[in-house]
Amino acid sequence: MTLPPTLGEAAVAVLTTPAPVDKIALTHELARAWRAGALPVGDPVAPPARPARPEKPELRLPRDMPKRRAAGSAANRVALLHALAHIELNALDLALDLIARFGGDRPRDFYDDWLRVADEEATHHDLLAVRLAALGAAYGDLPAHDGLWQAAEATSHDLLARLAVVPLVLEARGLDVTPAMIASLEGAGDAEDAAVLRRIYQDEIGHVAIGRKWFDVVSAERGLAPEPTWQNLVRRHFKGRLKRPFNAEARAQAGLPPRLYEPLADGADAPPETLSA
Repeated sequence: MTLPPTLGEAAVAVLTTPAPVDKIALTHELARAWRAGALPVGDPVAPPARPARPEKPELRLPRDMPKRRAAGSAANRVALLHALAHIELNALDLALDLIARFGGDRPRDFYDDWLRVADEEATHHDLLAVRLAALGAAYGDLPAHDGLWQAAEATSHDLLARLAVVPLVLEARGLDVTPAMIASLEGAGDAEDAAVLRRIYQDEIGHVAIGRKWFDVVSAERGLAPEPTWQNLVRRHFKGRLKRPFNAEARAQAGLPPRLYEPLADGADAPPETLSA
């Protein structure tokens, strides 16, 4: 597929590409073209309400998904890798949706950062697809949940809300749970899959840090204090409380101190909203 002539149009082209293998290839091509200076930002381009998807996997509500078990058997490892591959494909689309939906007049490093995220998420999906194939499986073989894109729809009206929920809640949650997944795989003697998750984990710390950076930038543009603004937006746009335990070390590396998220955690008192954001 030929890359469209502007960044916004190219981002939409990826979003409207249904086959994961084509979506991955086009994302890498887009990132290379941007880094080479071959793409202007162009005029804003409206992204689709939902990205194109293949016929499989079947999408279900999160509550209708079977619970994942420890990675002792090949079937359990397939279920884990499939779920992660789905998350990474959604994360790729979320980064490009953010560029198309909220870009247009941002500084170059905004696009540098979010194209880096998209490019790395594409690599993550590809790595997981290779590991699924090694286990005789493929993305689409199992059902998957639609929670990530529901969060995108709930925050499609506002860049600050999108940044508050997607990188700083949902991706930050990945920092909390991934070390236990790595340990489970290593305990099952699966060094190859553990190495892939370790690569993803390190990259995701950077992705959360990018989310924090741009949340602070946009908050400053609006004359808002970042931390109370984030807490207010999460209470408004994220259902439920943040789950313990937290990986405080990885969160701190990404710029998330405990004073930011602890007030919204399970078991913490929930003060009323005090800030309009």
